[in-house]
Amino acid sequence: QVQLVEFGGGLGQAGGSLRLSCAASRLSSSLSAMGWFRQAPGKEREFVAAISRYGGTTDYADSVKGRFTISRDNAKNMVYLQMNSLKPEDTAVYYCAADFAPMSTMTYREASGYHYWGQGTQVTVSS
Repeated sequence: QVQLVEFGGGLGQAGGSLRLSCAASRLSSSLSAMGWFRQAPGKEREFVAAISRYGGTTDYADSVKGRFTISRDNAKNMVYLQMNSLKPEDTAVYYCAADFAPMSTMTYREASGYHYWGQGTQVTVSS
């Protein structure tokens, strides 16, 4: 069974940085598109960033473009989210997601595009 485990969340300051990591097990990383989503209290889960099978294609929500960077290391079965210039509105539980992508350039923005999910990691940004 595929497992995704996020870590690296915690408390950050506005203007600061945090790096989230997601470790995938029993997943064919080179066949899977991966993404990060977040959910703030009382809000819907929203797309943050996505990356294609080999990292050649990335996609970002407008709210994080230019501040966050998604990357992956298939040899280690890891995906990362580098978050810079943090804002209080970035406070949320962040989820890692993965699913098979038939084309190497594919990424998914919709949560329904992902079959596998991690349990989430809390990110809190203080002003």
